[in-house]
Amino acid sequence: MESFARKNDSAVSPCLWVGTGLGMVLILSLNLPASDDLRLSEPVMVSPSGTVLTLKGAVLTFACLDCIGTLTHPPYEVWRDPHSADDGEKTRKRKLVMHSPSSSQDMGDHQFAVICSEKQAKVFSLPSQTCLYVHNITETSFLLRADVVTLCNSVCLACFCANGHIMTLSLPSLRPLLDINYLPVTDMRIARTFCFTNEGQALYLSSPTEIQRLTYSQEMCDNLQDMLGDLFTPVETPEAQNRGFLKGLFGGSGQAFDREELFGEATAGKASRSLAQHIPGSGGIEGVRGAAGGVIGDLTRARIALDERGQKLGELDERTASMMASAEAFSKHAHEVMLKYKDKKWYQF
Repeated sequence: MESFARKNDSAVSPCLWVGTGLGMVLILSLNLPASDDLRLSEPVMVSPSGTVLTLKGAVLTFACLDCIGTLTHPPYEVWRDPHSADDGEKTRKRKLVMHSPSSSQDMGDHQFAVICSEKQAKVFSLPSQTCLYVHNITETSFLLRADVVTLCNSVCLACFCANGHIMTLSLPSLRPLLDINYLPVTDMRIARTFCFTNEGQALYLSSPTEIQRLTYSQEMCDNLQDMLGDLFTPVETPEAQNRGFLKGLFGGSGQAFDREELFGEATAGKASRSLAQHIPGSGGIEGVRGAAGGVIGDLTRARIALDERGQKLGELDERTASMMASAEAFSKHAHEVMLKYKDKKWYQF
């Protein structure tokens, strides 16, 4: 982050903060080439600044605040491959982006460095490296996770202890704001995956496939119902039920027809170009509605007539089959009678 590496520094510079498991914090100074052209050819010089800060327990997190207590986000620049083919047409400039609303040079040579370990939290004033605030978070247990987050337009230090307590401390004064017993750590999955986010929220994996979300902010809890979404499960459209003849005849309402089913090319074949011609008419909306109602009525009557015709054709087929059976039986009986009387004379009858 951009901070003061030494006590006598008058301006901030890129620094690498390193925390060890024994509670020691080392600040390494990063010397970058001044111009972009030299940056591609010359390496970055890393040198120890000689600054060593100590805490109790393994170091967990760092944060930097400006002189008015606003969180200073670390600066960054986007790295792009100079030999990439995508950069051939456009000339892109590499720019160092500063997110801090106020520079330490404008507000004085003053910054707050927040360091939290497994046992305690400290706030140092830079560049004097004076320890302003110390808070011993726990003595019997240890912290699993600590993050500097924004909450209600302010900044605080959120901590999750191994005994299940969730604690928040104000910054930079480290005044306790919240201490509540939430969940004892009985599964190492919780300890490995627990993390804090902004606006009073936290997440962890309660199982290999489930994410547990919680909030320690009353404002977030009040607005939680408005943020919940609806889950829609896609289902296939069911097939339309077959409409019987009697239901269509005595249903009392018109049936919705499919245009493709009545006039489609799949059923009736492709129509000729000169078969029909569109002639625009007059009459307004009422005329169109009346014509549409008449068309629907005609289509309904045509459909009923087709159903009746199909029924009559079925009855005709049955009658034809019955007549053919009767004719075959009559032919059989006539043949038997003929065989019985073919050898007799006329006077023997």
